[in-house]
Amino acid sequence: MSSACAGTAPLHVCDLTMLYASHSGGVRRYLGEKRRWLRTQQQFRHTLVLPRYAQGPMARPADGLIEVPSLPLPFSRGYRVPLNTRAALGALKALRPHLIEAADPYHFAWAAVDAGQALGVPVIGFCHSDLPRMLGRLAGAGVERAAEAYVRRLYARFDLVLAPSRCMTERLGGMGVRHVQHQPLGVDSRAFHPCRAHQGLRRALGLAADDRLLVYFGRFGPEKNLPVLYRMLDLLGDGHVLLLIGDGMPPQHRAVRALPFQSDPRKLAALVAACDVFVHAGDQETFGLATLEAMACGVPAVVAGTGGQAELVDDAVGARTDAGSPQRGTERFAAAMADGVRAVLARDRMALGKAARLRAERHDWCYVLPTLGRTYYAACRGADPHA
Repeated sequence: MSSACAGTAPLHVCDLTMLYASHSGGVRRYLGEKRRWLRTQQQFRHTLVLPRYAQGPMARPADGLIEVPSLPLPFSRGYRVPLNTRAALGALKALRPHLIEAADPYHFAWAAVDAGQALGVPVIGFCHSDLPRMLGRLAGAGVERAAEAYVRRLYARFDLVLAPSRCMTERLGGMGVRHVQHQPLGVDSRAFHPCRAHQGLRRALGLAADDRLLVYFGRFGPEKNLPVLYRMLDLLGDGHVLLLIGDGMPPQHRAVRALPFQSDPRKLAALVAACDVFVHAGDQETFGLATLEAMACGVPAVVAGTGGQAELVDDAVGARTDAGSPQRGTERFAAAMADGVRAVLARDRMALGKAARLRAERHDWCYVLPTLGRTYYAACRGADPHA
């Protein structure tokens, strides 16, 4: 047992990920919130290992940040790939943390398990995305099965695997991954608050007084199924406008307005809180962080009825569709989303928004992160984190 686990020194937690870019979302938000919380707790110490440009010196470890040489990942909008695992492995050995957490199943994950074995410390994997399902949608069932085998082989080397939703916990178990524990993400309910609503937003967007303003924020990637939202707008007809907030070039649509990615949570909350309904057609979400943040802003949500979002949203705070995924037909999916929006708009908007806010408050980081801290101590002591 390490001295930190015995209570005589701060427990040093080290996170690694390549899913960290200037315009990245959920993983960066989780790591940022966790990093801030850990650094306020005397019993913890935190270091973050990230990829960086190949040229130039490594980052200053005194800041709790280590950057290792990397190259840009093409068409990824800012993500970078480590040149190899040696630099990360060397950094981890020099840091000698008491616990290592890998936030993705790529290069750094292998460096994490090798370092854990060399140092004799526990290694945790946090499964933020369903890699096999994403690859299967792009390349077919055979590729999905191969990716499942890869994930199973990788996570077999971890002491514990965390998943942000119960459906993802079950999904990993179905792949044959053992030692999986549910660990939900959270929301900063002070930053994401109804009181921040931008009172002049509708006028700035050129909306009529009776227009209904829908909003989606996040990545504009193919897995987010934005074409479903565009078709949803067509079905809803005049008087409905969709505000997209994020990184990318959305296609031209008469009822779509687009604003750039917002790195400041309070500025994002000001835009979201001024809208009527949050919509998200992504059917592969492992949690639904954007959905939770919209709910914290007092905005009811209409979401796909599969994945982690379905665990956050029900009739009390919005609507979830039962139309499956775009693979079963974009038209059917879009019609279900449109029906959900109509149903929400026909109800008491203030009551729905209040219920959404109350539910989001129960997921505040101040409740989520202490649970994670206890999991870290249990892993270091070799205890059953489920006990």
